[in-house]
Amino acid sequence: MTVGGLLAGRADALGALQAEGVGHGHQDEPWYPLHLPTETSADLRELSCAPALVDMGDGRLRSVLAYNGSFPGPTWNARTGDWITVRLLNNLQEETITHWHGLIIDYQNDGGPLLGVGPGQFYDYNFQVRQRAGLNFYHPHPHMLTGKQVCLGLAGAFIIRDAEEDALKLPSGQCEVPLVIRDASFDNKGNLAYNPTSSGFTGKFPLVNGTLRPTLNVDQGVYRFRVLNGANARVFRLALSNGAPFTVIGNDGGLLRSPATASSIDLGMGERLDLLVDFSALAAGQSLTLRCLAARWDLVQFVGTGVPGVVYAPPAILSTIESLSGPSQPTRTFTFDGMSRINGQEYDMTRVDFRVPFGVTERWRFKTGGNAPHPVHVHGASFQVVSRTGGRGRLFPWESGWKDTVLLNDKETVDVLIRFDAFRGEYDGQYVMHCHQLEHEGMGMMANFKVI
Repeated sequence: MTVGGLLAGRADALGALQAEGVGHGHQDEPWYPLHLPTETSADLRELSCAPALVDMGDGRLRSVLAYNGSFPGPTWNARTGDWITVRLLNNLQEETITHWHGLIIDYQNDGGPLLGVGPGQFYDYNFQVRQRAGLNFYHPHPHMLTGKQVCLGLAGAFIIRDAEEDALKLPSGQCEVPLVIRDASFDNKGNLAYNPTSSGFTGKFPLVNGTLRPTLNVDQGVYRFRVLNGANARVFRLALSNGAPFTVIGNDGGLLRSPATASSIDLGMGERLDLLVDFSALAAGQSLTLRCLAARWDLVQFVGTGVPGVVYAPPAILSTIESLSGPSQPTRTFTFDGMSRINGQEYDMTRVDFRVPFGVTERWRFKTGGNAPHPVHVHGASFQVVSRTGGRGRLFPWESGWKDTVLLNDKETVDVLIRFDAFRGEYDGQYVMHCHQLEHEGMGMMANFKVI
């Protein structure tokens, strides 16, 4: 974009924001330093859900819902083998519960909709981190309230580290940056608003780490970006404004076997990416942006400092990943119908929809019945995506390795191999599978199942 076009775009955005009560603190300075969420170790003992006032970069306090007063919530940093012992305090005016999206834990700690607690109540979690390094996601999961509570601010990142990742000596410190990407709308007072349509909530403006129009100064070197799509109903098509490719080293379930490159990536709701970006050619004062091509949004502006940075090239092999071996034909088929049904049924909290044998690899087939995208998320296990037919008709490099959420577009059929081998039992094994378009989930696109 030309300088003139960029300034005109900023002026248009400024006018729209002011119309929604989202005026700038300084009208001549429309970019604001990227907020980095507070970090916490595995030793955190209390996690409170409550209203809070936060600064989204422009100096104005806005009303949100927040974990421990932080928007997004604190970024957990844990290692494989750590124990998480934390009490969730519900200081909202409605039921809530927190789900640890991507963590493979037992039913009592998973934070599914059957475990919701009312206002003024608490829920105690006690679980061991038993999986490989990766970026995970925690957010509310109360039945029919998830979309509202996530949209109004309750979400955060959960990073796991391990020895395999340590050995790669990836960019770290200020060169490892979480990017929690979402969209938002505001009421006439400038506070977050939840105003979904029948097809879901899509906000008018992007937020990254809770920051409006964020900017980040970067040295001339390689940065690691841990990216989470925390939106309710928006798929982000990510690309760099200069057309340079990303180096993809990981996704939902951690490291890929080998690095992959992509110039644009469709990231569905609840999906994560681990990206390397090389800014070595970005001179002092020069800038480029991370964009959403679909929405025509600039998400983050990167401005060069001219200071020499981290020199890094990933090895050809990043990780050893077991390839699941299973049936060539589907063990189970799930159709995601309209905006509220799986296999023709709306969610019933009291109904068990299917039972899965412990330790057996199955082939699950996901099909659309319209109104996609449907990012399919499974609690209790990771899976491997093995085929996509129809629609986009291919698998993408960032879908290899282990996943817990896969993007299903209209006219697509996606097959995954999945094995539940961590927890079993008529009680312990009760999980949910659902569409992570959160309004679809709230309208009934979810199913209970048990591992036996």
